[in-house]
Amino acid sequence: MAQKKPKIEGVSDELNSIASQNLDHAPARRRVRSAFANVQKQLDHILFKMVPAGIRTEEWYEINSNGQEIFCKSWLPKPGVRIKGALCFCHGYGDTCTFFFEGIAKHIAASGYGVYAIDHPGFGLSEGLHGYVPSFDGIVDNVIEQFTIMKGRPEIRGLPRFIFGQSMGGAIALKALLKSPSEWDGIVLVAPMCKISEEMAPPVPLQKVLIFLSNLMPQAKLVPQKDFADLAFRELNKKLMAQYNVISYSDQTRLKTAAELLNVTKYIESQVEKVASPMLILHGAADKVTDPQVSRFLYENASSKDKTLKLYEGGFHCILEGEPDDRILAVLTDIISWLDSRTSVK
Repeated sequence: MAQKKPKIEGVSDELNSIASQNLDHAPARRRVRSAFANVQKQLDHILFKMVPAGIRTEEWYEINSNGQEIFCKSWLPKPGVRIKGALCFCHGYGDTCTFFFEGIAKHIAASGYGVYAIDHPGFGLSEGLHGYVPSFDGIVDNVIEQFTIMKGRPEIRGLPRFIFGQSMGGAIALKALLKSPSEWDGIVLVAPMCKISEEMAPPVPLQKVLIFLSNLMPQAKLVPQKDFADLAFRELNKKLMAQYNVISYSDQTRLKTAAELLNVTKYIESQVEKVASPMLILHGAADKVTDPQVSRFLYENASSKDKTLKLYEGGFHCILEGEPDDRILAVLTDIISWLDSRTSVK
């Protein structure tokens, strides 16, 4: 049974009615996204207010090997700006690639990068039951499949390419890198889900029950979930804006999804020494969603000779979306500077 969605302040009853519909399937999510497009552009957030001019965007769908329509998007610098490399983004569990990431992508693209992203199956505008992850490897394989297509686009052919993952997307990016390390020139991780913090994870006895039940009722929404936005956004006004990402998944976690997320974090913890690519890890030191100490563990144990860890004092989980403006700009600058230092010699 889906939870009743809270009313979104500052929008009409008509838009609230649209937002409250069942979003289990992609056609409904696509209708809602279209209805809210203009509202989102007017939000008073630095990622939307300080949008660089002239960024070229493109949206399209690819049919993946499972026959699902996968939403794809690209952001390129304005005409005349040389493209230095490609950055391919994997979004997190409670996110999509068409809300806050729009602003992030445009800022990075303005610095001379082709930025590419997809919505994972079951998330955002892609097909699949909303919030349902029947196989984490399936999500990873879809990322590899879609980004392989994107890396063949003429504007970035032969250029350095980096994979970028945030939260759950960090685990996806790491697993994609481990499956095909030669395909990437480096990895950028923001608050990666290498381990779910004790504050967010169910107690161990309950985890065992959930994993058992996930085989019986995989799609059931039974896993209790704390208010993600409360734990993820440091600034209240930015936390309130998160509700305008109306097609993000915010209901109780489906049983199979929870089991897959728990399993993949255990897998990644056991594989970190195999990460040999250039790596940038950025994490809020006060993150209560994914554990910053596990980012330190990843940094210390990865075999990469070119690795950087940046912990931001007092930072919550969403360091690119929910922090004070100067912190958000600092994190963006850190990402762009790291990319620049690894593309200038190419």
